[in-house]
Amino acid sequence: MRAHNFGAGPCTLPLEVLEEAQAEFVDFGGTGMSVIELSHRSPEYESVHDEALRLTREVAEAPDDFEVLFIQGGATLQFAMVPMNLLKTGQRGAYIVSGSWGKRAHEDASPHGAVYSAWDGRADGYTRMPASNEVVVEPDTRYLHVTTNETIGGIRLVELPDVQVPLVADMSSDYLARPIEWDRYDLIYGGVQKNLAPAGMAVVFARKSALTGARTDLGSFLRYGWHADNRSLGHTPPMFPIYLMGKVLKLIKSKGGVRGLESEAAAKAGLLYSVIDRSNAYYRSPVEPAHRSHMNIVFRLPDEDAEARFLKEAEAVHFVGLKGHRSVGGCRASIYAALPMSSVERLAEFMTSFQGTNA
Repeated sequence: MRAHNFGAGPCTLPLEVLEEAQAEFVDFGGTGMSVIELSHRSPEYESVHDEALRLTREVAEAPDDFEVLFIQGGATLQFAMVPMNLLKTGQRGAYIVSGSWGKRAHEDASPHGAVYSAWDGRADGYTRMPASNEVVVEPDTRYLHVTTNETIGGIRLVELPDVQVPLVADMSSDYLARPIEWDRYDLIYGGVQKNLAPAGMAVVFARKSALTGARTDLGSFLRYGWHADNRSLGHTPPMFPIYLMGKVLKLIKSKGGVRGLESEAAAKAGLLYSVIDRSNAYYRSPVEPAHRSHMNIVFRLPDEDAEARFLKEAEAVHFVGLKGHRSVGGCRASIYAALPMSSVERLAEFMTSFQGTNA
């Protein structure tokens, strides 16, 4: 029996993609080898690689003036690569500290350039995103970094700040689940392990003009321009995540692309939030309603004993990954792209039943 996987990452992957990969695993394309045994210089793998690059651009609706890069290390490496590449002497990076990952991006950037917080949500317990008039961008700022969805806190950036500098975004946990305002960004990145593929890499979209002005006094792997010049094949790439991501992207495209995912995510989230809001505060969302995530639904029960019972009974009926992050506690349902609506419906029924028995 397949589990109902509500884990925050690695994500659940489409069953049809897993079964297709299973059928090809020991003999990919008649080569007599698995795709993870092929040379990354072989025509068989290069075909997989180029198709994944093409599909990533197509599904994301990325303009031609953006490069698409596949880089090992996930989003965490990007926290350092962004200031390394974009900040030159006399320039600063501004950061919206909207939660655990916005805070981490700011902290990891600080050894590599002059950075500062343009807004920090700590005073509100990281339960909301800022209004535009709360974001203070200072002179000599090269970019404003935003985290579009805070996985741990369950909040999302609904409207982009109205600022006069280019944006840089970590989109890891809502990657390709809503349209991107490309004209506002110089660089976008995200780990693929939420909506797109197994863990092991980030997809980076970099505006070509931003790469032209980027620093070059870095090791090759740390330069976005080097990855762009080599089609993300300057070294042995993370072949298996790229291979599986290509299959997932084909499926996303067949279901309406970004706009299809956006509609589906809103429907899934709406179902769970409706259970929470109708529960007479038995279930509580700590997030301001206008900023609630469509990917990571965080909620609390009346006390920790009730939460422990909830999680134990949920696990018994094959709901996994519902425990909240250790830093905040409570419960969290991550409803990434490949999680079927039927799993969300089952969880909504379980939550209603559990309240009826325990309230």
